[in-house]
Amino acid sequence: MQLPQNILELLGKYFSGTINEEEKNLLDEWYHSFNDAEVEVQSKEDETGEQLGERMKARLLQTIHNENPKSTGKSQRKWQTPAAAAVGVLLILSLGLYFIFTNDHAQPQIVKSPPAQTNLKNDIAPGGNKAVLTLANGSTILLDSISTGVLTQQGNIKIQKLANGLVAYKINGKQITQNDEAFYNTISTPRGGEYQVTLSDGTKVWLNAASSIRFPVVFTGKERKVVITGEAYFEVVKNKDMPFKVEANSTEIVDLGTHFNVNAYDDESSIKTTLLEGKVKVSVPNQSPEFLVPGQQADINKQGKIKVLDNVDTDEAVAWMHGHFQFKSADLQSILRQIARWYDVDIVYEGNVDLHFTGQLNKNLNVSKVFETLSLTNEVHFKIEDKKIIVTP
Repeated sequence: MQLPQNILELLGKYFSGTINEEEKNLLDEWYHSFNDAEVEVQSKEDETGEQLGERMKARLLQTIHNENPKSTGKSQRKWQTPAAAAVGVLLILSLGLYFIFTNDHAQPQIVKSPPAQTNLKNDIAPGGNKAVLTLANGSTILLDSISTGVLTQQGNIKIQKLANGLVAYKINGKQITQNDEAFYNTISTPRGGEYQVTLSDGTKVWLNAASSIRFPVVFTGKERKVVITGEAYFEVVKNKDMPFKVEANSTEIVDLGTHFNVNAYDDESSIKTTLLEGKVKVSVPNQSPEFLVPGQQADINKQGKIKVLDNVDTDEAVAWMHGHFQFKSADLQSILRQIARWYDVDIVYEGNVDLHFTGQLNKNLNVSKVFETLSLTNEVHFKIEDKKIIVTP
């Protein structure tokens, strides 16, 4: 039995605690849809979520094992089916996550228990709300250490740190005209930091680690334009008379009121704009613009060519906002780039590691727990030395 993609996604949500009632029902229907003489399937009223999870893990492992009645060995079993021969699959359900592990160069394995503890002598806590606000006059404010209240005032705009630790720009009840001086501010997050800001028009912006946004404290004229680096998610307040524009390197995204994510890190292979709601126009020099509808993603490579992808996983694009790393068939290097930014570590490779994963990781775990879980594949190993992670096959 091959586990369907939608079931894998539901399992990920189940073990991360983000599944809703309708999705629970779908998972329950699937869970009871096949016979299993050795694994108890009856629900128990007093059963805890952890106990149910353990039974589901056992059931999944047995289901996968049943595909290969000739398999042998106590700690690991190799599949011989034609489908499995095409691509290896490893299902891990632990620490509130799931993985599909693929490796075209080795036989797939089921790992029932963690290997010996890897050499992780140090530990690093996850990132948090950290950012620096640079004002128009060049002065800076460390947002994660300053008290709640009014931080400063620029023209008719008050900059406030709210009780939830985030920043908001508010107009002092006065009419803003095009003649008002445009004060530009920048909010920057370090590696290991993320932050949220509400701009003066009410637009909300979430910044991922190692990112920045430059914006006027008040929007005047015929457009609302901001400039970002790194990754940011936008919930734009609609104003048909003043379109909202985001500039990321040579890419420009224009919308009237919508929700979208822009990933424009310099160390990634492309700039990705993913639309969740509304409609946006994505433009690059010397090409016709592309118009996105929800569920589409504009992928712009280093040569500036746009490719529009349909039916993308929007949850994957914004998982970072909800406390997760989420990926589909992602190579280990791209996963570790995300981890490096969030934990503020450097990654060093000693040997060739060619692995791909589909899964979800909890961003609130210490880095040792993250690498301990990745090491369950027995195909890759990690060692922490201060702020450096050494990766070996």
